[in-house]
Amino acid sequence: MELSGESSLLEGDGAAGIWYSSSVPRVALEEVYQMARKALDASALRSHLQKQLIATLGDLKTELGTSSTMTVFRKLKELGYLTSYSHRGKYYTLRDIPHFDELGLWSSGSVWFSISGNLLETTCRFVDETEAGFTAAELQRLLHVGVKEPLLKLYRQKRIDRQEVDGEYVYLSREKGRKRNQRLTREGRMVPVEIGHSPLREALSQELNAAIILFFSLLDEKQRRLYAGLESHKIGHGGDRKVAQVLALDVHTVARGRHELFASDVERERVRKEGGGRKRVEKKRPK
Repeated sequence: MELSGESSLLEGDGAAGIWYSSSVPRVALEEVYQMARKALDASALRSHLQKQLIATLGDLKTELGTSSTMTVFRKLKELGYLTSYSHRGKYYTLRDIPHFDELGLWSSGSVWFSISGNLLETTCRFVDETEAGFTAAELQRLLHVGVKEPLLKLYRQKRIDRQEVDGEYVYLSREKGRKRNQRLTREGRMVPVEIGHSPLREALSQELNAAIILFFSLLDEKQRRLYAGLESHKIGHGGDRKVAQVLALDVHTVARGRHELFASDVERERVRKEGGGRKRVEKKRPK
């Protein structure tokens, strides 16, 4: 390869084919080289994560050929990343890789990620958003990890509240109005509800389930909507969809019934139309 004027390879990078000329300042060429190297590293990291979906810090160091933790995090920050809330934040992924479910969760194998980030923030969000609070066992079944430690930490930080119910703590929102509604909902449940399952199909016996379906069929349109809304409220997060599936309703109908019921936006109609019922019997006076 011939170049006019004096030219040479940048030291240590002959394989990259980066040349410079004495007519161009060496500092400028080195800046161009560093920019190219930076883009190459970020591209390699993105390619690795898109293929593997998740990786540990050690995996990423190996991929970049570095032992520097700061270098890895600098590249991750450029790309935008998430840390797993399970496995003590050991795993990483890019923000545009997960497809989060209705609970804001995503997993790759046994490794779980959340739209809220770490376990502490995820736990706080779930407690704030639930309709009836959570016990540690209930929340653990949803998040697939132990939650006693973050629940206790959030309580001590006064970010959530708790109340003892039937010998175990139920964790509630710190906001007064929300907490009151959560407590009343839990206390008002008529049957035990397994968190994440419909009480209409899974927590009740087949006989009782059939009786509820029969009862539902006898209601008018408004009563069906309100009843569906009540059952959805009992379930909590995701209740609208689950009740809609069981009762063959549109999910928006269930949501409307729930909002009407708890906003007291229900028109109380007369059971009988005015003038209905038996005619009054006039008393006859004896002659």
